[in-house]
Amino acid sequence: MRAKPAPINTTQLSTGALRSFSVDGCILAAPKAPGGLFLVATPIGHLGDVTLRALQTLAAVDLIACEDTRITRRLTERYQISTLLTAYHEHNAETARPRILKILGEGGSVALVSDAGTPLISDPGFKLVREACAASFSVSALPGPSSVLTALSVAALPTDRFFFEGFLPPKRAARRVRLKELAAIDATLVLFESGNRVGQSLADLADIMGGRGAAICRELTKLHEEILRGPLVELAENAGQLETRGEFVVVIGPPAANAGAMTGDALDALLRDQLTRSSVKDAVAHAVELSGRPRREVYARALELARDRSALTSAESDDGKG
Repeated sequence: MRAKPAPINTTQLSTGALRSFSVDGCILAAPKAPGGLFLVATPIGHLGDVTLRALQTLAAVDLIACEDTRITRRLTERYQISTLLTAYHEHNAETARPRILKILGEGGSVALVSDAGTPLISDPGFKLVREACAASFSVSALPGPSSVLTALSVAALPTDRFFFEGFLPPKRAARRVRLKELAAIDATLVLFESGNRVGQSLADLADIMGGRGAAICRELTKLHEEILRGPLVELAENAGQLETRGEFVVVIGPPAANAGAMTGDALDALLRDQLTRSSVKDAVAHAVELSGRPRREVYARALELARDRSALTSAESDDGKG
């Protein structure tokens, strides 16, 4: 449950007094920041993973806009930063955004942070940035921690090209439709997932992209960090043993260079397997995704195999009668 958002009390904003922050017991000055919006990356877990520039900016601005004030307060208290905090998240953005823009319009300075990592990655900051830019306010980004890049770094998968998807649809049918679209992207994929759905998503990933390598990254940089690497099928089979508490980033390798060259025998085996448990239409759709072969070719072959299977079943039935 999120903390109840409090209205921004502009009388509490900094009026030019020197601010400060503390690092390892050393008090450092933070002169008042110039007017503008500062996008500040914060730790994704370990509070030590914050930059000195981020701390100085958080201490120097008039206001820190954050997803959950309770989470950001852990960071500000750790480094003895006294800047006023205000909630800005998807549930209150429509009312909070005009108040923040008003402060910017009066020459104030605001830092935007997410609960963890780089702002605007799967959070509502985009609209605030867009409107701040449209109003010609200064907008600056302070780079730092990112769960996307951290997961890519440790996944042991190609990083020359990657596609960030964020969270998959929660409903299975919609999730599988989206995964089939993602399967066609020639790049490493990065997904976010919740603990209560990670097993279901891994099962669908294995069914649709089964031949690829993957990594499951849980609680990155935190005390109970866990990284599992292996083929998708293997990770999906062992999903029941996963600790589901915490936050997950799933990284899936790109399709193999010869993914579109499935042999005829392999295609037949795939179609025969699918035809035993699904309709011709569904078997063809699945085989097209995995084989990379043209739909017309796969459909024609599926019809042949279905007819052969039907004829064999009929012959066996006749033998039984005799």
